[in-house]
Amino acid sequence: MITKADKNAVRKKRHARVRSNIAGTAERPRLNVYRSNKHIYAQLINDENQVTVASASSADNELNLENTGNVEAAKQVGELVAKRAKDNGYQVVVFDRGGYLYHGRVKALADAAREAGLEF
Repeated sequence: MITKADKNAVRKKRHARVRSNIAGTAERPRLNVYRSNKHIYAQLINDENQVTVASASSADNELNLENTGNVEAAKQVGELVAKRAKDNGYQVVVFDRGGYLYHGRVKALADAAREAGLEF
């Protein structure tokens, strides 16, 4: 039987393996996704300077969400992070799913960010 801690350790291992191949640059930052039980977070990261360029989460007061842990909240976070990225002058990003399966909330966030104008 796999425990919750074991699942997260496996996810972190998967994320480290993926991160060895992708990195954000000044022209093309990395769109990182973190998913918890209650919220979903997205950050645009420039790995060259080790700085977060833009971020959005379901905990933001701007979204005013009633339920923060569902697909609908993830869609709104995707739209918000895309809007903030475009405001900072970023059009193209590298998507980093954070070791999570590309399904459900992670996929909803990515699709919403694409629809709002981000390219990846």
